[in-house]
Amino acid sequence: MSDRDTVCEALPALLPRLRRMARALAGNAADADDLVQLALERALARADQWRPDGRVDAWVFGILRNAWRDELRARARKQAVFVAEEAGLSVGEAGVERHVEALSVAEAMARLPPEQREVVALVLVEGMRYAEAARVLGVPEGTVTSRLSRARVALRDWLGQE
Repeated sequence: MSDRDTVCEALPALLPRLRRMARALAGNAADADDLVQLALERALARADQWRPDGRVDAWVFGILRNAWRDELRARARKQAVFVAEEAGLSVGEAGVERHVEALSVAEAMARLPPEQREVVALVLVEGMRYAEAARVLGVPEGTVTSRLSRARVALRDWLGQE
C-alpha cells in the first residue's frame, strides 16, 4: 500500500475530529467547514509528503492548524472583521452578572489567544497526549503544558468555576 493510499483511507475517519478542531479554532461552523475542506485538499495534494513513521492524524491536524494560520494572516492583511451579528446584541446592556451568565464555553474559548486555543483543542477536546500536541504544534512539550495551564486558569476565571 502506498503512502497516498494510507492517507486516503485514514481521512474519512478523521472528519469528525478535524471538524471539532476547526470549530475550536474558527469559532463558527461555516468557517470550520471551509477550513476542514482546505485541510483535506492540502492533505490529498501532498499525500506523498506524509512520512510512514508518523501518525496520519497528527500530520493532518498540523495541516489544519497551518491552514488556519494562513487564514488569520490573510484576514489581517485584508483588515476584515468577521464577527457574528449576535455578538453585538448585548452591547450597551448593564450588569456584569448578565454578561457572565451569557458567556458560554465556546465564547470563552474564542477569547483565548490562538496558541492557547490550539492546545486546548488538541489536548482537552481531541485527547492528544502532550507530546503529540507538541509535535503537531512544533513546540516543546513544556510549552504545551504551560499554555494549557494558562488556558485552564483563564477559562475558569471567565466561566466563574472553581
